[in-house]
Amino acid sequence: MTEILRSLEALLFVSDEPVTSVVLAQALDLDRSQVDRLCEELSREYEERAGGLVVQNVAGGWRLATHPDSSDVVERYVTSSRHTRLTRAALETLAIVAYKQPVTRHQINSIRGVNSDGVLRALVERGLAAEVGRESAPGNPLLYGTTPEFLERLALPSLADLPPLAPLLGNAATAAREAE
Repeated sequence: MTEILRSLEALLFVSDEPVTSVVLAQALDLDRSQVDRLCEELSREYEERAGGLVVQNVAGGWRLATHPDSSDVVERYVTSSRHTRLTRAALETLAIVAYKQPVTRHQINSIRGVNSDGVLRALVERGLAAEVGRESAPGNPLLYGTTPEFLERLALPSLADLPPLAPLLGNAATAAREAE
């Protein structure tokens, strides 16, 4: 029975929305009523443990969620600027920094075709990009690069493990070469 509860818990963990008993039953090769009993048992175990997670029956399905008593701290954490999702502009800018580093603000703006100063500042504040030096050119502009936190967030051992750009560009690279 422990193995089934472990599998049930794993399914609830990877699901980002409530999962119906029918779907869980199919995945576990059990009856719907067995799944409901197992979910209730798992819910009791979580409650008895008095941890930060609960198993809830909501919106017609089961889900693993944070304990309601932890809502204040979870909300502060999730809404902090360091943990919110990146915008498309931030992702584009971060990709330029990652692949072209060290790179100046002017180079980033030229590649994107828009002023990226605010986006770059936000990436620095979030610890994903940092000033890494100055270019030996008129005005000595700042150079930007990625940080160890960038590698950690992308689960990369090093920058050498970034995927090659050519396959990511696909048809856009081919079209650009043909236009030349």
